[in-house]
Amino acid sequence: MKYKCILFDLDHTLWDFETNSSQTLAELFEIHNLQNRGVTQFADFKKIFSQINTDLWTRYDAGLISRDEIRFHRFKNILAHFHIDDENLSMTLSDQYVLQSPKKGALMPNALESLDYLASRYHMTIVTNGFEEIQGTKLASSGITHYFKSVVTSARAGHKKPAREIFDFALAESGFSHHEAVMIGDNLQTDMGGARNANVDTIYFNPDRIAHTETVTHEIHDLKQLKEIL
Repeated sequence: MKYKCILFDLDHTLWDFETNSSQTLAELFEIHNLQNRGVTQFADFKKIFSQINTDLWTRYDAGLISRDEIRFHRFKNILAHFHIDDENLSMTLSDQYVLQSPKKGALMPNALESLDYLASRYHMTIVTNGFEEIQGTKLASSGITHYFKSVVTSARAGHKKPAREIFDFALAESGFSHHEAVMIGDNLQTDMGGARNANVDTIYFNPDRIAHTETVTHEIHDLKQLKEIL
């Protein structure tokens, strides 16, 4: 086997962010009776959350904003879209979302089967830009903690993907060289671009088969295809 170490992204690659987030948002929508506060329907609430959350995380990954911008402005901006000016409500939604969402355990299709296959063959490490304090909860809630030797967050490494330093940190901690590792993730910029910056091979997880022009070592649309590569 060419590789000895697998670096895994977490959100959208193993942990099913869309499903877990949607469940949490639906609960918050009902608990806080948002339909009677001016949010027309849940589908609109979910759509605007997705747009604003994606934009904030893209800017965070690019180093344009701090994590506090996400924490303190995400729901404020969402409510503002619906012409709701309520600082207390926005902070309550923010706190409850961050508390409850990581407790959801949905995984991407075929994630468990793939991890079972890989676990006895490779040293596996999570490399994520996600908030330090909630990654362990996500792993525990979805029952996959035991598959990974370590979890490297941007806060612990002192650098965010796509900076090569977070990959250097993860590999130094694991004791493997860059040519012995492969990065598996869903983001062309942070995961694939970052791994290329660090001279690490890549497996791009592209379940929606979105067309692109980026250079990747391998590309899959289903995690079960990892058996064909690794």
